[in-house]
Amino acid sequence: MSAETPSASNPATSRWFYLVASGLLLILTLIGFRHFYLQLQAYPGRPLPPPARAIYIIHGVLMTAWIVLAVVQPLLVANGRKRLHMKLGKLGVALAVGIIGAGLAIAIGSAKGTPPDLIRFGLAPKAFLTVPLSGLVAFALFLAVGVVNRQRSEIHRPMMLLASLSVVAAALGRIAPLNDWYVGTWLEIWFSAFVSILVLGAVLLAAKCALEKRFDRWFAAGLAVLAVICVASSLLARTAAWDRFATALLG
Repeated sequence: MSAETPSASNPATSRWFYLVASGLLLILTLIGFRHFYLQLQAYPGRPLPPPARAIYIIHGVLMTAWIVLAVVQPLLVANGRKRLHMKLGKLGVALAVGIIGAGLAIAIGSAKGTPPDLIRFGLAPKAFLTVPLSGLVAFALFLAVGVVNRQRSEIHRPMMLLASLSVVAAALGRIAPLNDWYVGTWLEIWFSAFVSILVLGAVLLAAKCALEKRFDRWFAAGLAVLAVICVASSLLARTAAWDRFATALLG
């Protein structure tokens, strides 16, 4: 979320695409985590576990701040406020570090506290641990590429959007109509909880290409990397090697 330089390959209208796309991710986040925002509860309306209540709240606040900032940043660029955009980019990096740390703690804590017979997206708790962990890996990867290329807007902007998309997977996984349709199909085996974000990513890519009347190779490449991470995560989750690793990790 740092400074950008104008590029002939990125017309000014595309800046509004990132504003609208980030706004959509914010709306989906509010819907997916409505139990948290409205009742301070976990999905699907369960009380937050007392020992980890504080870390859940911290993670929720950090995630919300990230998505709100993802909306504000392209708005600042579109209005020529690049210096403020650059300053807030430093805040974005700090938020990202907190999100990764809190996300790791919640992922491991949730796997420990989930009944072993509970199946989500075709995965038992130890196998499902790959979902939040791979989401954090994708988030960190896109963030790093985006920050390193902060002076190249054609790379920076799609990478930051993909970083946000990676962490919004948790919200989409809590919106039943977006997931129920593929339960029990080959899509669940290959992509587990990630079908919705990949479909959303493909829709956003198509919309961007139609808006700019050109193919965005950086966005497409990033989305392809995200798909590979998702497939690898889903297949790894079902292996004996992962079961042994998760068992050691969870103690």
